[in-house]
Amino acid sequence: MDQQPGGPDRPAADASPHCYRHPDRETGIRCTRCERPICTDCMISASVGFQCPNCVREGSGSGMSPTAARPRTITGGTVSADPRLITKILLGLNLAVFVAVLAAEQRVVGELDLIGHAFNPEIGEIVGVADGQWYRLLTAMFLHQAVWHIAFNMLGLWWLGGPLEAALGRVRFIALYLISGLAGSALTYLIAAPNQPSLGASGAIFGLLGATAVLMRRMNYDMRPVLALLALNLLFTFTWSGIAWEAHLGGLVAGTAIAIGLVHAPREHRSLVQWGTCAAVLLATVAVIVIRTTQLT
Repeated sequence: MDQQPGGPDRPAADASPHCYRHPDRETGIRCTRCERPICTDCMISASVGFQCPNCVREGSGSGMSPTAARPRTITGGTVSADPRLITKILLGLNLAVFVAVLAAEQRVVGELDLIGHAFNPEIGEIVGVADGQWYRLLTAMFLHQAVWHIAFNMLGLWWLGGPLEAALGRVRFIALYLISGLAGSALTYLIAAPNQPSLGASGAIFGLLGATAVLMRRMNYDMRPVLALLALNLLFTFTWSGIAWEAHLGGLVAGTAIAIGLVHAPREHRSLVQWGTCAAVLLATVAVIVIRTTQLT
């Protein structure tokens, strides 16, 4: 069999653009050293373009040891052995809380869901975030009551979370998820009626959806599938009854803003821009919460 001059590992000129480590994934990206096609899970930022894990392990060819350049994601995060670990943990945590809710027969929901300020006749007390129960802004992100609700959210977490976690790295991914979810809770707290309860991971999931669109744009992928998915979800958000659209919108805006800072940060100031963006979104979220609390108290 004839081979290309570069050796047996180089792709044929007419080969389909599929990742050499994941043959089922199409890609338009190639390693700048060996020129083999690589997907977003395999690409590692280099001084120019991206390299594949094999070339990074083999060293830079400049006299440095193979360990001198640690594998990095497109955002500068560490490439991990299990790129879905945080996604799996979040999924397991949501499912565990769902089972706990079923076992407790709604008692857990009443103590942990998002509610701004209301009188609880069962205990004869005022409850809510404005009454000092700040934890509700976070705990509500892991609560679900209906099977269809948690099923949709967990499918979204699995489909969107894995690729994002692999592309961003674990620490940046968990920051994206939690801040997006908190922003969704904050906007719900600001706009919804103070006695209207809300729960679900939808704010965080919409944050992942916005981040996916930003990442795909950054990689010059076909945007039509993610835009269609986003349009469909927004249609359901504003047409179905009983949906906290505020959480969806807040999570989407926060996730998109954070992702822009993560994937477009200049290399020379990468950490400053990335964590500065996360901090700015978090501070804006806290400001919304403080303003609403002031209004209700």
